[in-house]
Amino acid sequence: MRQQTPCFCFILSTIITGSLLMSWDMKVSLVVTVPRGEDAVLSCSFTHPRQRDYSGKITVKWLARESSALPFFSCSVTNHSAEEAGDCSGSGLRYSLKGDPRRGELSLLIRQVHEADNGTYFCRVELEGWRSYFQKVTHLYVTAKPQILSLSVVETSSGSDGATQRLQCEAEGHPLPTVSWLSASRRLSGSQVHTSQLSPFRLVSSVPYREEDVFTCRVESRLGGAERRYPPGNALLISLTVCGLIVLLLLLSAGFVFYRRSRVEIHRLQRSDSPAEGDVERQLVYCAVGLNVQHTCLKTSTQHQEATAVVYSPVNLQQ
Repeated sequence: MRQQTPCFCFILSTIITGSLLMSWDMKVSLVVTVPRGEDAVLSCSFTHPRQRDYSGKITVKWLARESSALPFFSCSVTNHSAEEAGDCSGSGLRYSLKGDPRRGELSLLIRQVHEADNGTYFCRVELEGWRSYFQKVTHLYVTAKPQILSLSVVETSSGSDGATQRLQCEAEGHPLPTVSWLSASRRLSGSQVHTSQLSPFRLVSSVPYREEDVFTCRVESRLGGAERRYPPGNALLISLTVCGLIVLLLLLSAGFVFYRRSRVEIHRLQRSDSPAEGDVERQLVYCAVGLNVQHTCLKTSTQHQEATAVVYSPVNLQQ
């Protein structure tokens, strides 16, 4: 009888513990998809068998990548208390809870997600005085539209195709986009295109390049596409031509204005050289003087009016 008592107690404890664990419930979103740069909410809620009469602390932990990893976010609050959520409601932090653990709300808010946030997360809750914890897994999928980061010519060692230069196109996006090359100058074989993945969000692709080649790098995914041409085309030439025409027009305008001002200045100077009203214009008078001959004088004036004063200068003549 004594041997059966410990066995009975162990069975009873197992049944009670099992029934309590069976009463735990946690709900999470399997996958949360958010565009890069926006805020993400990883939803998580729970209930436990002592929800109504529990007065201890509720500790919330969020882990990333591995279930055994150290939590990157942790906070606690006393159940059935009127105090604020404390460190669980950091509104200015990048990570904070969106909700109140006392109401079973454990959702995590991540502000302005980027590529490194993509991956697996674990929502965990611990109750004070309980030996075990409860957690579930969720996934954050950060999306990014395809875009070309760079398109340039790089020097390489001569390969099987004999090319010492390759045109390299570096692009990013999530899901990772596909790269295709378009050329009006020649066709490319599959072996000439080299594509490699640099990270979950980034890849690089290259093709042999000659000076006369014109290529277009195009990247596409279900979120959209982008393309870029090399050489860039006539956009720069057109811009320079337009700028040159504008400068030429400005120079012509400045020259015309200068010419007009010069003409006005010359006309003003000519008018200032003429005698003012009421002034007497002196004139030269040439006289032919001879012995016993009547004097004949000529005035060098272009005016139709007679001069009011004449100045004579004597000249000695010898026969």
